[in-house]
Amino acid sequence: MIIAQELELQQNISADVIFPPSDLYSDEPTVETELHLEQIMLLIKCLKWLWKDRYDFYAAGNLSIYYSPNQKKSEYFRGPDFFVVLGTERKTRKSWVVWEEDGKYPNVILEILSPSTANTDREYKKELYQNTFRTPDYFWFDPYTLEFAGFHLVDNKYQPLEPNEKGHLWSEQLGLYLGIHQGLLRYFTPAGELVPTPEETAEEETKRAEQESERAEREARKAERLAAKLRELNIDPETI
Repeated sequence: MIIAQELELQQNISADVIFPPSDLYSDEPTVETELHLEQIMLLIKCLKWLWKDRYDFYAAGNLSIYYSPNQKKSEYFRGPDFFVVLGTERKTRKSWVVWEEDGKYPNVILEILSPSTANTDREYKKELYQNTFRTPDYFWFDPYTLEFAGFHLVDNKYQPLEPNEKGHLWSEQLGLYLGIHQGLLRYFTPAGELVPTPEETAEEETKRAEQESERAEREARKAERLAAKLRELNIDPETI
């Protein structure tokens, strides 16, 4: 039974108010397009792979954030497309319930723009994340038009981030750049190197192993040719 159904069975409680237990399921709609889903999964996968040895963060996408026991379901708000909370336990959750997480809000939020959500992401959500969440880093990205913008909280106001020479924006909270690579938003190290996916890492390791094997084979053939030449000259290769 979902929360709304439970509330309808209780007297004197409006079904429009979220009941405040901690065990709340996410109540997000499905993502709008396959490209939106790919982008969300890419951000989560790359960060978890980069931080595979860390257990002090939570990264999720298209997940409800419940920030007030009196929060109304009818309010024009859905969970962020992607967010990261630092200084918390790395574990699976049904949703992010602020009052059950020591009052922690996301440190980083990214919204993926679409024609139906762009105005909300640029205006209402930006104001909410600035004034209520106090989220230090906020970004939005449109995978179709490639519109990309970022903001950092300074004196309780979002200030636009200036891109570097590559067009990347710095996330102080993540210690990483975000930038467009092959039409999708990716992470880059402070040195500007692309943060790989697990698959890209495996592919690169396979390529390095193949190159090392080829190098070893070349060295072996070179040694064999040298040994043969020495034998022609009646020189024992073992004496060299």
